[in-house]
Amino acid sequence: MTTEGQTAPPPAPPNPQSPAGVAEDSGRPKISGSLPLLSLAALGVVFGDIGTSPLYTLKTVLNLAGDHPDAFTVLGSLSLVIWTLIIVTSIKYVTFAMRIDNDGEGGILALMSLLGAKGRGRPAIVAVGLLGAALIYGDGAITPAISVLSALEGLNIVAPAFKPYVLPAAVAVLIGLFAIQPMGTAKIGKAFGPIMALWFVLIAALGVWGIAQHPAVLWAIDPRHGVEYLFSGGFTSFLVLGGVFLCVTGAEALYADMGHFGAKPIRLTWSFLVFPALVLNYAGQGALVLSGAPTGDNIFFRLCPPVTLLPMVILATIATIIASQSIITGAFSMTRQAIQLGWMPRLPITQTSQAGYGQIYVGPVNWLLMLVTLGLTLGFGKSDNLAAAYGIAVSATMLMTSALLFIAMREIWGWSVWAAGAVAGAFMVVDAGFVAANFMKIAAGGYVPLVLASLVYGVMWVWHSGTQAVTARFLEHLMPIGDLLKQITDQKVARVPGTAVFLTRTQKDAPPVLVWHIKQNRALHERVLILTSIVEAVPWVRHDVLKVDEVAPGMWRATARLGFMERPDVPSLLRQANGLGCKLKLDDVTYYVGHETVVRRSDGQGLPRVVENMYAYLQRNSVHVSDYFRLPTDSVVELGREISI
Repeated sequence: MTTEGQTAPPPAPPNPQSPAGVAEDSGRPKISGSLPLLSLAALGVVFGDIGTSPLYTLKTVLNLAGDHPDAFTVLGSLSLVIWTLIIVTSIKYVTFAMRIDNDGEGGILALMSLLGAKGRGRPAIVAVGLLGAALIYGDGAITPAISVLSALEGLNIVAPAFKPYVLPAAVAVLIGLFAIQPMGTAKIGKAFGPIMALWFVLIAALGVWGIAQHPAVLWAIDPRHGVEYLFSGGFTSFLVLGGVFLCVTGAEALYADMGHFGAKPIRLTWSFLVFPALVLNYAGQGALVLSGAPTGDNIFFRLCPPVTLLPMVILATIATIIASQSIITGAFSMTRQAIQLGWMPRLPITQTSQAGYGQIYVGPVNWLLMLVTLGLTLGFGKSDNLAAAYGIAVSATMLMTSALLFIAMREIWGWSVWAAGAVAGAFMVVDAGFVAANFMKIAAGGYVPLVLASLVYGVMWVWHSGTQAVTARFLEHLMPIGDLLKQITDQKVARVPGTAVFLTRTQKDAPPVLVWHIKQNRALHERVLILTSIVEAVPWVRHDVLKVDEVAPGMWRATARLGFMERPDVPSLLRQANGLGCKLKLDDVTYYVGHETVVRRSDGQGLPRVVENMYAYLQRNSVHVSDYFRLPTDSVVELGREISI
């Protein structure tokens, strides 16, 4: 939903300068390119978070298990890590979730839109999807902080004298990371894939070297070790689950980024490189502990031979920067989806490169993330402390994804209640266990991502409630188009040369912005286009994008349909309208948009005062409509009006 003059954006036309590797079909960029190249590209975008988790996961798990863990604890903990990777990532996401897509797009918002569309709204599904998305923002601020800190803490092993400089160095790296976002990452992004490929090869090699020190660690592959430890260790084992979950905090990205690369490259890369490398490295770390290595510092860097330690710290830092970049880019993409679906106010979105649709920059999101990330880095100081706050939001998101998967199995695949319940129920049991264990972290910092998620969800709810209230007020006082045409004739309204385009949300009757214009100016252009756009619950609209009807001589009503991944471009849409029978003069167009000033209803029946005030604030600070719809600023006329909600 959007306000009058702030309609959802119409779809962009096929791009005549479509970049290499992207084909266009009715505005829907299709993934093309060789499988090896797509797999390499996916390495640099999809697997950064989960790929750098060995820097802190096993260390956190063993610290939770107690000082000087014995062989039973090490094998049990390692077994839990390995089988969490198998169950959550390989089975749940790679095997099942990635088979359910919304026109090629994945992630909890795309899944929410798919199921919500099938059920005509379904507020419970919408609430679950939006809360899951908000939770991802919450943990997204922690990922850069814990990843970069974990990498730079390797300097403590290189030389203890570096310890005072780890935190300042992490802050400097993070500031630099967020500072380069406005410039885009198209050029340096080409190196992300090869760097991450090198990272996974090296951590696998380090794991093999560690396993050679104590081959008995391979017994951890037997799930009985994990089950026995989990059920015999009491409350300590339960707490350990919160640390174990850190190994899959990036698993949601496999599903969410499916639209960028396709399912096959992600499955291939995970199965034949990422998963084996992670298992080998975790096993190597476990073997080192079984051999007597201390667990007080970073076990990952203990695997590195002395001569390779400093280069590995540098490579680990680069890898964590890439992982953080993926999180930031994901936040940008999710924000754009939420805006298009009407759950967030318009924000400035800049396309930083023609090389890919996902190369965007959202300034407010970037700087807010930076402030929160730096605050967490300085506030917690060490990766060990941040681990206490990490994982709680993502585990809750995964639980919600499992609930949506159950509905998808029933409604999309047609499974029986028993079959869907058995599979999705198993996932939910695992996810619920992780959620419960992570909730033990609330007092130690777990409240941070929950507070952040609550704020994001609150913004979504306020914006949607406000726009619904504004729309309802508009619909109360619409003038039938026939009455308007009669008024134009009876009052002998002058018709002046040129084309007027009125942007509106109304799909019938005369839009208020048109009525206001005639009332105030007592004139109307010779050619008039009333433009309404509708955002569908699909990422891309392939067919029947634009529908045009002539309502009177020289006056047309056009309805544009677009997906939540498509970009607004009204001038391009006008060219399409002329091809469908309109006779607009494109060299002489004036755009009319409405601008509402929200005020309190006098009858006391409107939104609660706090919601109305928050919505008014968000509306005042959202992007100007002419910028959002790519309208030429010297051809826009804005008509203001107070509206009470």
